[in-house]
Amino acid sequence: MTGGSRVLRILVILAAIMGADGVILAAASAHQADATRLAAASSMLLFHSTAVLAAAALCERGIIHRGIGIAAASGFVIAAALFAGDLSLRQYAGHSLFPLAAPTGGTLLIVSWLTLAVAAAWPRPS
Repeated sequence: MTGGSRVLRILVILAAIMGADGVILAAASAHQADATRLAAASSMLLFHSTAVLAAAALCERGIIHRGIGIAAASGFVIAAALFAGDLSLRQYAGHSLFPLAAPTGGTLLIVSWLTLAVAAAWPRPS
């Protein structure tokens, strides 16, 4: 297994964990009073877990530039975890992960989407 394949495998594992956590947070938001933060955290994890899977598949198929695509997928993982982690901590502990954690995660999600666009447009090595 090459280093790039190992990284893609790790990204798939992380995406699966993100998906599972998203479902857990969705259930918690449906059954707990005043848990709107958890619904937003759930959505970010669920949406971006599929983005990670898609980016990994596109990298593996050679449709997008592998290195840039891996960077985008990694950004999705880090950013969604940051965003959802901050909202979940606010819900359960009553305080933020750190100042502006959720907006930082959201900004990184936007950057990751734009990075994925660059990965699609960038010439791939032959």
